[in-house]
Amino acid sequence: MEMAVRSAKDAYEKWKNSSILTRQTLMLRYQTLIRENSKMIAENMVKENGKTMADAEGDVLRGLQVVDACTGIPALQMGESMPNIATDMDIISYKIPLGITASICPFNFPAMIPLWSFPVSVACGNATILKPSERVPGASMILADLFTKAGAPPGLLNVIHGQHAAVDFICEHPDIKAVSFVGSDQAGKYIYKQSSAHGKRVQCNMGAKNHCVVLPDANKNKTISQIVGAAFGAAGQRCMALSVAIFVGKSKDWVPELVEAAKKLKVNAGHVPGTDLGPVISPQSKERIHRLIESGVKENATLALDGRRLVVKGFEKGNFVGPTVLTNVQPSMECYTEEIFGPVLSCIFTDTLDEAINIINKCPYGNGTAVFTTNGATARTFANRIEAGQVGINVPIPVPLPMFSFTGNKGSFLGDNHFYGKHGINFHTQTKTITQLWRSGDASDIASSTVMPTMQ
Repeated sequence: MEMAVRSAKDAYEKWKNSSILTRQTLMLRYQTLIRENSKMIAENMVKENGKTMADAEGDVLRGLQVVDACTGIPALQMGESMPNIATDMDIISYKIPLGITASICPFNFPAMIPLWSFPVSVACGNATILKPSERVPGASMILADLFTKAGAPPGLLNVIHGQHAAVDFICEHPDIKAVSFVGSDQAGKYIYKQSSAHGKRVQCNMGAKNHCVVLPDANKNKTISQIVGAAFGAAGQRCMALSVAIFVGKSKDWVPELVEAAKKLKVNAGHVPGTDLGPVISPQSKERIHRLIESGVKENATLALDGRRLVVKGFEKGNFVGPTVLTNVQPSMECYTEEIFGPVLSCIFTDTLDEAINIINKCPYGNGTAVFTTNGATARTFANRIEAGQVGINVPIPVPLPMFSFTGNKGSFLGDNHFYGKHGINFHTQTKTITQLWRSGDASDIASSTVMPTMQ
């Protein structure tokens, strides 16, 4: 691991002075190689993560969109200037690289999350270290190989592997100036605390409990379809998955149709054609999901659809959990307060939109939320009053495209600058401000002054 830092340090000394055109050219080449090899990357994720092929291809595409944005990053890296801010005085500010940055990535998006971070860092002039999840390292290794083939100098991107020792190394090494993390609450809080204590910038995207609100005037068929896809796709293993649906008024009558739609989803190994959702990542994850479903039953939630006893022929020992729907859920229940991170949808019933908004705003997490309605005024009210950082109007998973930034808030995020977009540029750069004075016709000596300069 120490060798990775030395390698990055050497690369940074050369790369920090590279031209913007050189960085842009690297990103253009890298973009092309990812497109050409996207199927290979997706196939690796299907094998290691268990994703369906369609979901894996979407994983690559969303990461590629960040690389696409990095090809135009010079427009976001421009500084500011002000001539004649005082007599014969100009001020110029530049965005300059930090040095060496690092990314600690989760298992659920083996391509997208690495591509959220290291291309942005490198495009800003840094060298970087990537630590993929030990469960799914393959995609990161392919991406690193393609980065080298795109023309990246040796040491610009370094991949290290491991668990706790590797994390501590990144958090504590004095030459690493910034740390990006996506993953669980427990790990995120630890990484934020350790990295901050060692003087680093940190951005940690952590747990979530994403809600949607269903109003009676919504398009029923489209809404049900959207909820089913967002709740159960990727076996619910998305930080932006819909895990709670709040049905307002008569929309609760749609739940039986939602359950029937969920029953039609095909659960199988990810490589089997026609599969809608594959297995969860591990036996431990499956056990935790089962426990939280059972806790809901014990606390008097209604189990409208039970996916716990699912057995997939040919993969009897697989970590499969079928779509599960709990209704009559209350915000005090463990199945609500804990992030399940599996294909489980909790349904809450309220009489008014105000009640629904209050429930969401009391939730400690703030990654994303959505509302389904055909009323523009209602949608606007919801967007203005809701506290979650990312809001969808008839969009169940409102992850911004990379010309904007991922803006989860509250307990879902620790740090000051978010991932990619303008926030990502700010995270991976620091501002240097130069104040220069060139007196016109100043050819004679001037007596020294000890008075505070007032720039008059």
